[in-house]
Amino acid sequence: MSEYWNTRYNNEAFAYGETPNLFFKAQLEPLTPGKILLPADGEGRNGVFAATLGWEVSAFDLSEAGKKKAELLAAKNGVALDYQVGEFSELHYAPEQFDVIALIYAHFSGDTKSGYHKILDGYLKKGGIVIFEAFSKKHLAYNSSNPKVGGPKDLDTLFSIEEIQHDFDNYEVMELIETEIELEEGLFHIGKGSVIRFVGRKR
Repeated sequence: MSEYWNTRYNNEAFAYGETPNLFFKAQLEPLTPGKILLPADGEGRNGVFAATLGWEVSAFDLSEAGKKKAELLAAKNGVALDYQVGEFSELHYAPEQFDVIALIYAHFSGDTKSGYHKILDGYLKKGGIVIFEAFSKKHLAYNSSNPKVGGPKDLDTLFSIEEIQHDFDNYEVMELIETEIELEEGLFHIGKGSVIRFVGRKR
């Protein structure tokens, strides 16, 4: 997968744009800045935005090309990120290190995603917030009719409300919905899609 993402990000244009995901932006802006972790942050649009608000940002991805683009975007905005490249098993954050973890289109294989969510839970402080937006299982139909909207084509990689309830069962649910949205994010998220949106506070 690192080769796939390196190919996607190895262009001058930003694959998903330079501005943050709108749901992430709306959820983060009211919060008091602290420490935030962004898994699968790609070219850094969300991490850089968080840094401009005063957050101490840690991010990671599989892609070296993504990291280079994120560092360019950070420099353009006069901020800095702690951006690591690697698999979950290669990353070593401290228990309860973060105030917020943001999972924005952080799609993982069906046999790993729940385990990854549990690892991330360990990095979040009690009372910390998870902000999540990703494609739902219904999104396959949207992708079939309009490939420009992007997203995985493997059903197990997509999400359901029940999976989120299972993976984050120790959270106070502040928002959890499946909804249709209109995406306009760079080159590869264009058009209507079906997403799961979740905001939860760790008990």
